[in-house]
Amino acid sequence: MAREESRWIIGVDEAGRGPLCGPVVAGAAALADPNPIEGLACSKTLSPKRREALYSQITAQAPAWALAEGTVEEIDRLNILQASLLAMHRAVDQVVAQLQLPIDRVLVLVDGNRLPKWPYRSVAVVKGDEKVPAISAGSILAKVSRDRWCEAQARLYPNYGLDVHMGYPTPMHLERLKIHGASPIHRRSFGPVRAVLNAVAGEHRP
Repeated sequence: MAREESRWIIGVDEAGRGPLCGPVVAGAAALADPNPIEGLACSKTLSPKRREALYSQITAQAPAWALAEGTVEEIDRLNILQASLLAMHRAVDQVVAQLQLPIDRVLVLVDGNRLPKWPYRSVAVVKGDEKVPAISAGSILAKVSRDRWCEAQARLYPNYGLDVHMGYPTPMHLERLKIHGASPIHRRSFGPVRAVLNAVAGEHRP
């Protein structure tokens, strides 16, 4: 098992802070030691096919793993950073529960420079998804899960091309947003979405 000073190491990362729609997704994983999964890396550097293959390996081989979300409503109410930290908290809580460990046996390594407010000993690791296998695993879990969500939503909301840009503010997405307006899954607190909503509201003012 992956340990430091007899602690289990849990890596956690998120996907979906930048898109204009949908939840932010956190992935957390505790890996066996020595790590039997070859090729773990930052999810952004991997092809979709390779991410999917590694996702299958992680979910089959990791002693514990979990996915959790910060919803669109939470993003709009709390802001995207706080919703991301909340999703991380939920994912790590699930992994700790799966491992059935007391809190003092856990060390959480978090991608980035901010830590959730939680009871776990933890370290923020800048570019951790490139350096720490457990964080890379969390990154892959989160990215694949959110991409699958986008592909499913593209069938429900075909006007936006979500399976092409995965919700990011590309020229295509911004154009479709202006033409079709905001859908129920768009983040109303994000500037481009808010601008479209304000424009529609302006058109309907007497």
